[in-house]
Amino acid sequence: MILSFHPNIVASKNILCAGRSPNDEDRRAVQEAKAIILPQGCSKDLYRLCRKHCDHVFPNYDARFDFPGKLGQARLFKKTGAPFPLTHTFETLSFYYSRYGQDFLTYPIDFPCVFKSDWGGEGEGVFLLNTAEDLGQALKKAEAAEKGGLKGFLLQEYIPSRGRSLRVVVIGDKFLSYWRVQKDPSEFLASMKAGAVIDHEADPELQEAGRAAVRGFCSKTGINLAGFDLLFSQHDKAGNPFFLEINYFFGRRGLGGSFKYYELVEKSVRDWLGKLGLSL
Repeated sequence: MILSFHPNIVASKNILCAGRSPNDEDRRAVQEAKAIILPQGCSKDLYRLCRKHCDHVFPNYDARFDFPGKLGQARLFKKTGAPFPLTHTFETLSFYYSRYGQDFLTYPIDFPCVFKSDWGGEGEGVFLLNTAEDLGQALKKAEAAEKGGLKGFLLQEYIPSRGRSLRVVVIGDKFLSYWRVQKDPSEFLASMKAGAVIDHEADPELQEAGRAAVRGFCSKTGINLAGFDLLFSQHDKAGNPFFLEINYFFGRRGLGGSFKYYELVEKSVRDWLGKLGLSL
């Protein structure tokens, strides 16, 4: 029996588990399943339940839940040897102050640098810091976030990249890429929310380098549904990509919209099942 928790993929048995914890009926279905298809937004509880009782689960979210948030991703990049900007992680603000004090006389990293909250996406909670005063303001934001229950941040080396980043999307065995480009190359954030535009055509050799890097990373981690953000330093003539972060929820405009995205996911699921000798 093929079990699908995905609202758009019909299988032998379909269950919707959105907004609730898995129950005993879900557990029995999981235990009987030969393969399980999960939605992009499945909970940690549901994923752990499926992985415990079934060997074949799509997508593979082991890395998502074993290395959560931007801090977890930094640990994953380090563990796998993936190239990423020099990064210092801080679980809490008090941990930062215990190491560097509150007088801003010492810093873990030179300016300019990048402050990133452990939470948020599309540039939310991300700031370019040019001075000690900028750092102080960012730490005040971290303090306010902690009071609201959102802890953790990192300070990261700034990589000048002419206002663009490469998005590489993996869906099953397929790797797709496109640039997100600011009209003003001096702009810091190269996200769609910050006004960047999509470019599928520029620098195909760099796009291939990015896809190859993500392909190698996914072969080590098992990730088969995510959007990766990569940077290429404008000072590096060799064109080596830096991993910035992994987005398990990602925009679909660069893929052709939601309809195209779901088409790609369903095809990847069918290919994945075919390799297991199964079919929808």
